[in-house]
Amino acid sequence: MSFRDRTHAGRELALRLVEWADSGDLIDLLVLALPSGGVPVAAEVARALHAPLDVLVAREISTPISPETAIGAIVADDPPLYDRQSLAMMHLSEDRLGDVVASERNELHRREYVYRGRRPTPSVHGRTVVLVDDGLTTGLTVTAALRFLRRHGPDRLVLAVPVGSPRTTAALRPECDDLVCLVQPPSLHAVGEWYEDFGQVSDTEVADTLHPFHATA
Repeated sequence: MSFRDRTHAGRELALRLVEWADSGDLIDLLVLALPSGGVPVAAEVARALHAPLDVLVAREISTPISPETAIGAIVADDPPLYDRQSLAMMHLSEDRLGDVVASERNELHRREYVYRGRRPTPSVHGRTVVLVDDGLTTGLTVTAALRFLRRHGPDRLVLAVPVGSPRTTAALRPECDDLVCLVQPPSLHAVGEWYEDFGQVSDTEVADTLHPFHATA
């Protein structure tokens, strides 16, 4: 299975999640998207589940030496989550990445304001939370997001993606209560390989997609 675009992927994922939702007692369902790519996917899921939609903004941390390689991730004001093996291989310490983290944190808060404005972050305490992204490769950002959400006390924490690396998917299962992944190709180098159209999703597109949902706490 491959996907025409993120909307198509979201519809296919929604079909699986409707079956999943029918099999359990879900409390106060909330769908959260990892922007920007996860938002068009999550919108289809939220519509199918008749659930509110909001975003959980996360940012990857990389280095000027290897900007295409993620070595960590941040969510909200939580401390960074690092890939310790990558840090050791690059002979880096957390202290040396302080400026990079500060810059990414500023960008994270800028995006939160663009996407949500002055609306409060929805509470996840006691709720069934479905976290949606457009795919999984290293899983660093998703791991940071799941751990952030877990600390805020959801009743049930679910990760849902259209495509993911089998190794990463297996590693993430202990981080959530349920995991739904439609396709797990044996060799996944980049999520975009499984989409015919994998263009950038702009801030404006994210804000416009979120607007009708008005997710609230």
